[in-house]
Amino acid sequence: MVGSLNVNAISDESRSSRASTARYSAGGDWRLAALIDRLPQRVRGAVSYLLQPKSRWVRIPAGVLLLGGGLLAFLPVLGVWMLPVGLALLAEDVPAFRSARSKVLDWIERRRPQWLSAPSQPNDPS
Repeated sequence: MVGSLNVNAISDESRSSRASTARYSAGGDWRLAALIDRLPQRVRGAVSYLLQPKSRWVRIPAGVLLLGGGLLAFLPVLGVWMLPVGLALLAEDVPAFRSARSKVLDWIERRRPQWLSAPSQPNDPS
């Protein structure tokens, strides 16, 4: 009986540590975590790294550069897609952007719930 309690305590501890890692890597929102899970493996790793609290000094310049690139969307390599990505990264550190990110995730949850479901096929590592 004592052995089973220790096993349960260990499994509960590992579950809670995985949950806290997922919460930090997705900004604490399950919808953002679901969207990140749909990304290709390489991109998912980079985004998870950028959303960790210790990566603040990388995340802020990356968000600013993505916003700047989005504003220069008329150039061939850059595009408008950089604006929401930059805003999502900056939302971790700028409280004014958090409410906007929450509203966008609410809209996605209402209008595009399939985006929040698990991907039907595993993403390619390429």
